[in-house]
Amino acid sequence: MFAMQKQLIECVPNFSEGRDKTIINAITDAIKGAIGSDSSQVTLLDVDPGEATNRTVVTFVGSPEAVVEAAFQGIKRAAELIDMRRHHGAHPRQGATDVCPLIPVSGITLEECAELARALGQRVADELGIPVYCYEEAAFTPERRNLAVCRRGEYEALPEKMASETEAPDFGDRPFDEQAARTGATTIGARDFLIAVNFNLNTTSTRRANAIAFDVREKGRPQREGGKPNGKPMRDADGNIIMIPGTLKGTKAIGWFIPEYGVAQVSMNITDMNATPLHMAFDEVCRAAAARGVRVTGTEIVGLVPKRALVEAGRYFLHKQQRSTGIPEQEIIRMADKSMGLSELKPFIPREKVIEYMILNRDKEARRLTDMSLTAFANETASESPAPGGGSIAAYMGTLAAALGTMVANLSAHKAGWDDRWEEFSNYADGGRVLVDRLLELVDEDTQAFNRIMAVYAMPKSTDEERQARAEALEEATLYATEVPLNTMKAAFDAFELLEAMAREGNPASVSDAGVGALAARAAVLGAQLNVRINAAGLKNRSRAESLCDEADEIATLATLREQEILQIVNDKIDS
Repeated sequence: MFAMQKQLIECVPNFSEGRDKTIINAITDAIKGAIGSDSSQVTLLDVDPGEATNRTVVTFVGSPEAVVEAAFQGIKRAAELIDMRRHHGAHPRQGATDVCPLIPVSGITLEECAELARALGQRVADELGIPVYCYEEAAFTPERRNLAVCRRGEYEALPEKMASETEAPDFGDRPFDEQAARTGATTIGARDFLIAVNFNLNTTSTRRANAIAFDVREKGRPQREGGKPNGKPMRDADGNIIMIPGTLKGTKAIGWFIPEYGVAQVSMNITDMNATPLHMAFDEVCRAAAARGVRVTGTEIVGLVPKRALVEAGRYFLHKQQRSTGIPEQEIIRMADKSMGLSELKPFIPREKVIEYMILNRDKEARRLTDMSLTAFANETASESPAPGGGSIAAYMGTLAAALGTMVANLSAHKAGWDDRWEEFSNYADGGRVLVDRLLELVDEDTQAFNRIMAVYAMPKSTDEERQARAEALEEATLYATEVPLNTMKAAFDAFELLEAMAREGNPASVSDAGVGALAARAAVLGAQLNVRINAAGLKNRSRAESLCDEADEIATLATLREQEILQIVNDKIDS
C-alpha cells in the first residue's frame, strides 16, 4: 500500500478519443510502459471512455516523478495517434491531450504540483512541439486559472489565439502550422480534487439542460435586455457582459444530449468540494430542474471520486431521514448511491470508482488480517506462525466491544417511540464507529510491529558499525512494539464510556449486549497489557520501559472498575 507519509499525486489526463479502442489502448499502454518494471511507483486506476463526448478520462496515481513521466508518455502517444482536424465530440476540447491536471494526494502541496506541471508543460512544448497553456494553480496569470479561458473558442480558435500576443500559449508559442493543426494545444495544470459528474434528466432537450446548468453554475448566465431570453446581453461601462451568478460556488456546468443514453444531462465539474459538496450540487440541480418542469433521474460519476464526497453525501441523506450515521462506511456509501441514483445508467461499484479503494485494491503487497473471514482469521491465529498473536487478538476483542456499543446505539436510534432521540444515539454511534475503525487498525498494526522486530534480526552484524546499527534498530522496533499494545489499551478503554451510556440510556432489550461489550473491553485492555509488559522487558531504556508499564497498570486497574460498574447496571436492568 502507498504509505501516506510518502509523496503521492494523481494525474487525470483527458484525451480527445473516446470511440477507437485501439487508440485508447495504445495511449494507456504508453502510460503503463512509462511505469516500467517498478509498478509500485505508478498505478493506473481508471480508463473511462465516452462515445458521445469522444473523450477518454484516464486516472493514475503514484510518486511525483513517475507520474509526470507517465503523463509525458501518454501525451506523446496521443499526439502521434489523434488528428484534431478530424475530431468531433460533445465535450469542449482544443487538443489531442486536452487537459492534464496534477493533483496532490499526500505528502506534497498544491504549489509543488504546480511547479511540476509547469516543468511538464515546458518539456511537452520543447520535445513534442505541442503548444501548452498552464491553468489553475500552475497559471502564470490570474485569468488563466480558469480552464474555460485557456480553452476559449476550443480547437477552432487556435489559429487566432496563437497569432495573438495576449492569447498565445505559455509554452510552444509559434505560428499555427500543420503540426499544431494536428495535435492542437494541451492545457496542463495543478488543482485540488475535481468531481466530474453528470445529472441525468427526464428530457431530451439540450436547451432545457443548458438552462438548468446556467441556473446553478457559479458563472451563471448573461443578463439580457428586458429580462427576455432572446434579448441582447447587457454590458457594463467597460464593455464586459454582465453575468447573473448561479447558485453553486466552485462549479462549472453545461447541458447536453447523450444519444447512447437517450437523455439530456447537466454536465458539471465541482472544482471546490468545500464550497459545494456533491450532495449539495445534486439537491440544487434537482431544485432548478423541478422549477423548469424537469426531474433529475440519476447521477453519473465520470472517472473517480474521493471517498469523502460519498461519505458526506450518505451522511447528509441519512440525517434528512433522521437515521443514525454510525453505520459501516460501505453502508453510508450505499445510501449515497441510492439517494442520488448513481447506478441508474450502469452499476456503481465503489471499489472501481472511489480513489482510496482503488489504491488499496491495486496494492499487491497489502495483506491485512482484517480483510480475512472470521474462519480464516481463526485458522491463521491457530497456525504455527507466531503472528497474529495476543496483541492482535486483544485489539480485535476491543473492536468487538466498541462494535457492540455501536450496535446498541444504532438500535436505540431506530427504536419505535424514541424518534425525538435519534440524533442523540446517532452521535453515540458515530463515536463508536471511530473506535471500531481505530481498533481494527491496531489489529494489523500489532502484527506489523512484530514483523518489524523480526526484520531487525535479519540485519547484518559482521562489523562494529553494523552491530551498532542493529542494536539501535532493535531498540526502536521494541519501543514501537510496546507502544502499539498500549495504544490498544487506551482505545479499548475508551469503549467503556459508550458501553455505560448504552447500558443506562440505550434500548433496554439490548442491555445484555452492552454487558458483553464491557466484558470484551476489559479482556482487550488486560490482554494488551500483557503485551506491553513482555515487550517492555526487552527495552534497554529501563526508565522508558517502567513509565510505559506504569501507564498500562493504571489503565488496567481502571478498566476492571469500569467493567464492574457497567455489569452492575446491566444486571440491575435484567433483574428488574
